Amino acid sequence: MNQIKEDAELRETIRKFALLNAIKHDGKAQTGPVIGKVLAERPEMRAKVRELAVLVKEVVDEVNSLPLSDQMHIVKEKWPETLAKEKVEEEKRLPPLPNADQYREIVTRFSPNPDCVLHLGSARAIVLCHEYARMYNGRFILRFEDTDPKLKRPVLEFYDRIREDLEWLGCKPDEEYIQSDRVPIYYEYAEKLLKNGNAYVCICKPQAFREKVLAQKPCPCRDLPREEHLERWDRMLKGVYKEGEAVIRIKTDLTHPNPAVRDWPALRVIDIEKYPHPRVGTKYRVWPLYNFACGLDDHLMGITHIIRGKEHLTNMFRQEYMYRHLGWRYPEAIHYGRLKIKGAHLSKSKIVQGIREGLYKGWDDPRLATFAALRRRGITPEAIKKLIIDVGPKTSDVVLSWENLYAYNRKILDPKVNRYFFVPNPIQLLVRHIPRTFTVRLRLHPEYPERGFKEYVVRPSEPDGEALFWISKMDLKILAVGAIVRLMEAFNIKIERVEAYSVEAAFESESYEEAKRVEAPLIHWVPIGMDMPCQVVMPDGTITEGIAEEACKDLKPNDMVQFERFGFARIDAVNTKITAYYAHK
Repeated sequence: MNQIKEDAELRETIRKFALLNAIKHDGKAQTGPVIGKVLAERPEMRAKVRELAVLVKEVVDEVNSLPLSDQMHIVKEKWPETLAKEKVEEEKRLPPLPNADQYREIVTRFSPNPDCVLHLGSARAIVLCHEYARMYNGRFILRFEDTDPKLKRPVLEFYDRIREDLEWLGCKPDEEYIQSDRVPIYYEYAEKLLKNGNAYVCICKPQAFREKVLAQKPCPCRDLPREEHLERWDRMLKGVYKEGEAVIRIKTDLTHPNPAVRDWPALRVIDIEKYPHPRVGTKYRVWPLYNFACGLDDHLMGITHIIRGKEHLTNMFRQEYMYRHLGWRYPEAIHYGRLKIKGAHLSKSKIVQGIREGLYKGWDDPRLATFAALRRRGITPEAIKKLIIDVGPKTSDVVLSWENLYAYNRKILDPKVNRYFFVPNPIQLLVRHIPRTFTVRLRLHPEYPERGFKEYVVRPSEPDGEALFWISKMDLKILAVGAIVRLMEAFNIKIERVEAYSVEAAFESESYEEAKRVEAPLIHWVPIGMDMPCQVVMPDGTITEGIAEEACKDLKPNDMVQFERFGFARIDAVNTKITAYYAHK
């Protein structure tokens, strides 16, 4: 210990990393990351990590006793070049909402149709709406838009699944509404619009109406007396009109440049015997269409800012006519560009079809981009949020890859999760002439020695000093005869024989410096007899079979780990065999 304390160069190295870490953390350095930095620069200290930790704590305490201004001054004077490298990246923030100061309270909403589980494509609307509400101390509303029991038929299980997904994402709503509970409200406003002459009941054949509207001419129903429309409305409610025979239309400008805006449909009749609603059954035969129910609810729920994709621009133009008819102010509308994730299945209909046909094993099948699948693989809600906030509500289209999401997730997981050895596609390694018993201590995390160690005793058999290990078949490409290889954190070996399913080697040396000098590759290993079977479910649904180190038996479901040289994974089950789901490198 005295020798370490007297090593002036080592002490100065520790001081440098302690000061840099302190600057990153408001003047208070943390011992774990400092030890990790020192070990990376002085790997020979790994064998004396306990003594090193004592010295690091002593130096860190000294550094933390200094004011932040003094810490900055020392670094600028002694190591100015490091400040640029260690500069803390400022966290991106969302741009301000337009006209936010004109509203007493900011209210946003996420309004899914419960016809499928949520997936990564939903994240932008959810995160932006939730984060803006929190940014302004406002309210975030969840509204289930379930008024189409025919074409976008809601499914009961998805109401709860959506609630669970929002909670997992950290975007729990302040209020919840279900539109199928609000049908009488929609009827009330339909009648009001009919009475004030701003809506009408159209019984024209669809093709005949289309021809009229394309010609910018009114259909025969449009200018009938209000009393006639109210009678037709009554017949719609009583079931006199069958499905497809009558629809309420909102009056707009028939010369509007977009034909889709002209006299858009607001409510229609649905065959409730054929298409009962999963929540309210056959209670209502007249159901509102999207623009009517959504447009009304945005006003009635006090939504101040609608944040959605630019494919909804036409819907805004439609709804603005209804707002003018009712004397209302339209909310602020932010229409962001399309967000595409290369390689991600974001079509709800294709996901549902794949589940129905047995292509996918469930909503959490790793091949999907559903929140359930991402959760099972160990993708964190924080990573999804950071990705969406960094993209923001920009109007231009954005194309991302899975690697963009993985980069955020990796940054979150790396300091948190412990390291373990997992040997995929294992083959046997026999090492001869091991001169003595080795006690190998493997750190759970290289930068946080205080988390503890896993200890393995390599006790060679007599008389040839032999020991058996599992190594990965994937390492065969670097195990040429005569090559020197280092078993991570253990010792160096020289390869003597290589076959398809076994390798033989001899003990070469113990020193890490020797391995570094000859540029020996590092491979991980598991002692035979101190192991357990492990399978990792990959993102493409395939399974990688292998052997995990014995310490993995203490892991629990939902633990995140980093398998050295393999990647991050989430533990799914621990029995006689470990099952894990692969996240990413």
